[in-house]
Amino acid sequence: MKRWFLILVIVLLVNLGSLTNANAAAFMERADFGKYFAEFTTGTFVMYDEANDQYTVFNEPQSVRRLSPCSTFKIYNSLAGLETGVLDQEDVYTLFKWNGTQYNFPAWNHDQTLASATRDSVVWYFQELASRIGTERMQTYLNRIGYGNRDISGGLTSFWLRSSLQISAREQVDLLQKLYSGKLPVSPQNVEIVKKNITLSEYNDVRFMGKTGSGFQEDKWLLGWFVGCVEKPGNRYFFATNIQASDGATGGKAREITKLILKDLQVL
Repeated sequence: MKRWFLILVIVLLVNLGSLTNANAAAFMERADFGKYFAEFTTGTFVMYDEANDQYTVFNEPQSVRRLSPCSTFKIYNSLAGLETGVLDQEDVYTLFKWNGTQYNFPAWNHDQTLASATRDSVVWYFQELASRIGTERMQTYLNRIGYGNRDISGGLTSFWLRSSLQISAREQVDLLQKLYSGKLPVSPQNVEIVKKNITLSEYNDVRFMGKTGSGFQEDKWLLGWFVGCVEKPGNRYFFATNIQASDGATGGKAREITKLILKDLQVL
């Protein structure tokens, strides 16, 4: 009896191992993508091919290192505003009045709706939005969706701006995939609004969506992000790129690198 029990346990363990391997996503390391990051201290690219259940990664150690999300958090700040009812689903009713403060970015210096503030990455709008959401609701929301380290202790209007909140490139990709796939406890209608606001182009049945993020200190651009998704008939590709340098690392640069890699992979 003991012998048969031991055999049964071994068979179950073998089958469990096979099942685990079968469910594990494929992983492809692309060291050759280093050519796109040559001018930066470090950087990473992560893409998840949903239909083929495969990750393509450059610089895996960096891909799991948590960093400040900077303005890429606007994707989820928008969603929090919609989910809590602070923002209306009709964009015209998401208007926040400009207080007259002059910013270095002219596009910031007027009244904003959620769509315009997302397009032009208007920091003051999202700081006001976070204030209206409030600490308790914001913390509950981040806990519910499992965003990075979920730490908003850096202040309600600044926790995502090179402060306490941190997330890795791999986590950015996985969270976006859950968001788009309806695996997060949020309204599908609100997800569609957010997707519309981060859509950069749409042609020949290819929809390219993304949000940049840039971190600076003492007039130096130290961190750049670009995260998003490419939707094609029958497939979606979720991606995240970050770069770091003593200066010159911006979201715009991360976007340029991402587009080059996506073209290299024939995704764009």
